[in-house]
Amino acid sequence: MLYHAYEIQRSMMNSVSSWAAISASVLSNTANPFAKMGAIPLAANALDVFAHATASYGKPAFGITEIEADGKLYPVIEATVVNRPFGDLKRFRLDGVDDNRPKMLIVAPMSGHYATLLRGTVERMLQKFEVYITDWADAATVPMHEGDFDLDTYIDYLMDFLGYIEELSPGQRPHMLAVCQPSVPAFAATALLNQHKSPATPATLTMMGGPIDTRESPTSVNDHAMKRPIEWFRQSVIATVPKNYRGAGRKVYPGFMQLSAFMSMNLQSHMMSHYEMFKHLTAGDDASAQATKDFYDEYRSVCDMTAEFYLQTVEEVFQKHSIPNGTFEHKGEVVDLTQITDTALLAIEGERDDISGLGQTRAALKLTPGLPDEKKKYYMAEGAGHYGIFNGTRWRTKVAPVVEEFVAAHK
Repeated sequence: MLYHAYEIQRSMMNSVSSWAAISASVLSNTANPFAKMGAIPLAANALDVFAHATASYGKPAFGITEIEADGKLYPVIEATVVNRPFGDLKRFRLDGVDDNRPKMLIVAPMSGHYATLLRGTVERMLQKFEVYITDWADAATVPMHEGDFDLDTYIDYLMDFLGYIEELSPGQRPHMLAVCQPSVPAFAATALLNQHKSPATPATLTMMGGPIDTRESPTSVNDHAMKRPIEWFRQSVIATVPKNYRGAGRKVYPGFMQLSAFMSMNLQSHMMSHYEMFKHLTAGDDASAQATKDFYDEYRSVCDMTAEFYLQTVEEVFQKHSIPNGTFEHKGEVVDLTQITDTALLAIEGERDDISGLGQTRAALKLTPGLPDEKKKYYMAEGAGHYGIFNGTRWRTKVAPVVEEFVAAHK
């Protein structure tokens, strides 16, 4: 019923959004003799904002066409190099640049948004690395015959992707950067590869705003997960994909629920952003208005997660604290973090992160006693919120150089 109710509401809102967009276009059209009169421009701008706020969005494209590196502008070649039912591996490289550049696997969150949320992360890393990124699928589009996808499967994907990258350049170990939620499976995959002395063991692992130990500086996200038993989540937020999707019958945590949760956490801020967009339009500052539109085009593009992955993450990461307690298992094998001896670790946190509190990612450095201190580094991005550590000016000018220096020191 949950999904059906959403579909009905989305259909209604799409109609209203289309009407508002058409009305705004008519009112502001230069052929309209009343376009500049009285309150008509204000009405057109208000309708434009409303149309944008109520529209639904599909999967965005990365759209990275060129990058400046070492003072030169290079075309970007994007390709999908590994196809999997629940997520592909994409590669970005600069045309005309030496293929011996370090290889960086960026692990995008499977948290309701598409990997394109990390477009800015990819763009900045392309200046120094050949970049690979996990491009997770919308669970609603994955047919039931493809099976389940849980934390174990996630970890398997990461280890296989690292293996693929290493095979392309034998002897050149890949690097891995995990943003937010995937810090946990990336940490576990790194431990397993170290345990088994795999040639795909990453030379470095950078974890950014990840919930390694959510008992440190718990946020409202952590409190929400802790207050209720896992059965509450199973019964209250899990839905069945309707028949009009390829993944019909699959149990999922819908992306629209995740988006609603994130929007409600900072509702006043989002309302102010749209008010500012209205003011920009009224003042004729189309560039600033478009920047806000571009952000929300991405932010509102959401996808579903499989129920088994979502529920296992809530239980193991936020309720049982399996990683810091040393009880986390992968297919029955205990993930021994003390075996991480050959991968340098960088933990990055945002001073004002309201999703993963201070200390939650840094905890990873305390959980790896087998790794020498010279292979560990912690960095706190002053003034940065959750998104500021991997996107925007602080990421480009403050955080990314730290990542680059760390990787260069531990090739």
